[in-house]
Amino acid sequence: MDKRLVTAIRASIEAGYAIMEVYDSADFNIEQKDDDSPLTAADIRSNSVINQYLNSTGIPIISEENRQLEYEERKSWDLCWIVDPLDGTKEFIKRNGEFTVNIALIENSFPLLGVIFVPAKNIIYYADGNIAWKQVLIQTDSGAFDHSKSVKISPQKENGKIRVVGSRSHMNEDTESYIANLKENYNQEIEVVSRGSSLKFCLVAEGEADVYPRFAPTMEWDTAAGHAICNSVGLSVIDKKTGEEMKYNRTHLLNNHFLVSAIG
Repeated sequence: MDKRLVTAIRASIEAGYAIMEVYDSADFNIEQKDDDSPLTAADIRSNSVINQYLNSTGIPIISEENRQLEYEERKSWDLCWIVDPLDGTKEFIKRNGEFTVNIALIENSFPLLGVIFVPAKNIIYYADGNIAWKQVLIQTDSGAFDHSKSVKISPQKENGKIRVVGSRSHMNEDTESYIANLKENYNQEIEVVSRGSSLKFCLVAEGEADVYPRFAPTMEWDTAAGHAICNSVGLSVIDKKTGEEMKYNRTHLLNNHFLVSAIG
């Protein structure tokens, strides 16, 4: 295994445990950032842990909670980490367990490897090249955690219906239109499945959903790790504006709308 992937896995797990210490406490210490998104003590603790691990690699880091550098400073980077120390802060605040730690290594604008850790469930997804794995961390009698056997993941389409990743309660007009076209073009039943944070990518990668249309704003740190996992099982993340595979460390870190599809 690539030693950088090992570092990312260790960083995500340790960060996840730091998140859970806050999750199990009485006070999240919630603040509002300039864009009105929430920031908790867990975001800050997780980011600190991850920076400590990744700084040792000598590879620059783009993290949601780090100071954002101008493109002039980033454009010469052939390699960089892209990190979301707590993806799904709103899910964290709701205490529904659907939040993740996301770490991806980008090489020449494309994901090279990625890790998504789900600390509330002790599940980790990781990908290196052409292989992606899902693993459950088992707590031993001593309180330590050990790795269970990992399982290679791959998308498997369920016959009879198309499962679309979306919102249970509301969707924007573009997504509703896309689903209507799917139903007409394939003449199949549509089922909407929902999950928080980067777990949406994992749903498609492991065959629990067939299509993930994202026609709403996301940032590079929201998608890079999930993109790496999808690529490793043969799925593309298509930028709807360019019609090509989505790129990273761009001039602006705001993503265009994108589509992940296992149905061709």
